[in-house]
Amino acid sequence: MKASSETFEREKQHWIETGFVIARIAAEHKGRYSILYNNDVVPAEVTGKFMFDAETRKDYPAVGDFVAVQMYDDNNMGMIHHILPRKTFISRKTSGKEIEEQLIAANIDIAFIVQGLDHNFNLRRLERFLVVVREGGARPIILLSKTDLLSDQELAEKISQVKVIAGESPVIAYSAKTLIHIEEIKKIISPDTTVCFVGSSGVGKSTLINRFVGKELLFTQEVREEDSRGRHTTTRRELIMLKNGGYVIDTPGIRELGLWTNSGSIAETFADIAELAAHCKFTDCTHVHEPNCAVLRAIEDEKISRERYESYLKLRREAAYLESKTNITKQMERKAVEKKLSKDIYTILKLKKKK
Repeated sequence: MKASSETFEREKQHWIETGFVIARIAAEHKGRYSILYNNDVVPAEVTGKFMFDAETRKDYPAVGDFVAVQMYDDNNMGMIHHILPRKTFISRKTSGKEIEEQLIAANIDIAFIVQGLDHNFNLRRLERFLVVVREGGARPIILLSKTDLLSDQELAEKISQVKVIAGESPVIAYSAKTLIHIEEIKKIISPDTTVCFVGSSGVGKSTLINRFVGKELLFTQEVREEDSRGRHTTTRRELIMLKNGGYVIDTPGIRELGLWTNSGSIAETFADIAELAAHCKFTDCTHVHEPNCAVLRAIEDEKISRERYESYLKLRREAAYLESKTNITKQMERKAVEKKLSKDIYTILKLKKKK
């Protein structure tokens, strides 16, 4: 759940008055953390109580989190006691059959969704990224990399296709080789602004960040020309502070982006379909087979592409399935807690009788 700025500031002040310092998670390494404190990167761990209270992965710190820390050893080591409320976040369903939320990053102002203009170009994947980013409250900006690979006409066609699904989100096409529009993107990252780069492997996220930092801070590799695929050059999420006081979070290339969302962000991403749905004959229209469905009529009139429509249905089904599964999981967890509590009470009463 997203927290308001007022809630965040109130809790931040509480922990400072209690004697803790506020730091920020810069990286996570198998249960150990690097925190950014006074512009220095310091190792840190969570307390035993923190681990005992944590129930899911989401209860542990994520890159970008602000945390209440007790510093030791002349500020060279920190113990993490508490995560401050997250104002925004990007999360997804964990890969595979497991139904659990995985945080990608927290407290992001802007999420740059990077997509290559080579074989990586995929409008349906872009729609999915837009849904995920909007759900967590960050502002999405679409970056189309590798403009040097296309002619002016081809580039204009690709940008036009993206703008159809981008809604109010800005679309910027750039090239890390020719440096076109690099400065325009850099200016977006103002002081005290946190941006996160998300996208598939090989789209050029690390290359772009290296341009911002001014040195080869992140390792990059060339991708295969025939299919635009390559090895993941970023292996972990990492918060990087820029010279101007802005913050950048690089993330590993995402192969599988399972939704962890509700229908609200889907409706926002497919605003054209949501607007049409208001004119359907039935208020509970599924837009699949009902008569006088405004959405189906728009497809017949070629106002909406069938591919976009099918993407909308797929994401909506996925969100509905996830909601049903999480509700079942919560019920099972609640029953397990109640069962354990009943056993504990029974044991206590039994011991009292023996006394």
